[in-house]
Amino acid sequence: MISSVDIQNKMFSRSVRGYKEDEVDDFLTLLAEDVEKMRNENYQLKETVKKLSSELEKHKSSESAVLNTLEAAKALMGDISISAEKRADILLKNAELDAELIQREAKENAERLNEECMTLKNRVNIFAERYRNMLLAELDKFENLKTEMFEDRIFSEIDVEKQDRSATVYKPGRSSGDNKQSSDMTITNFRPEDYK
Repeated sequence: MISSVDIQNKMFSRSVRGYKEDEVDDFLTLLAEDVEKMRNENYQLKETVKKLSSELEKHKSSESAVLNTLEAAKALMGDISISAEKRADILLKNAELDAELIQREAKENAERLNEECMTLKNRVNIFAERYRNMLLAELDKFENLKTEMFEDRIFSEIDVEKQDRSATVYKPGRSSGDNKQSSDMTITNFRPEDYK
């Protein structure tokens, strides 16, 4: 490749009808300057291309790193999604097992409470039956005692009347005429059922 120095140092042979030497030298000087400028621009452009190529490579590697990161993120999201689904399935199964356990325990508790209720009901019925029998026995005793007490009194009043029919039996708070009538009413109107 020709350089600006080569252009400036170029010597042409002379002829009779040749170009003017000064004009050719001036043109060659301009041409050398332009070539030098173009070489400098070319050098700068090559440096710029190198820098841009380097940056492009960096960007390409960065892009591939971003793509790799995106792929890794996608894979991670897929793994997280699968893991979340598995965890949800496990939680659902655990919840179902817990629900079954609670239902079983509730059923067992209900059965136990029913058995206890039946036991208590039987005990109450037995207690009520015994208490009723005891009360009936006490009532029978009371009836027997009452009958014995009032039969003695009735018979003693009858005996008193027989012994002294002409005598008036005096009872406090009553007139003597009322006593006989009261005594007669007691004897004739006495019914043991009235005292039950």
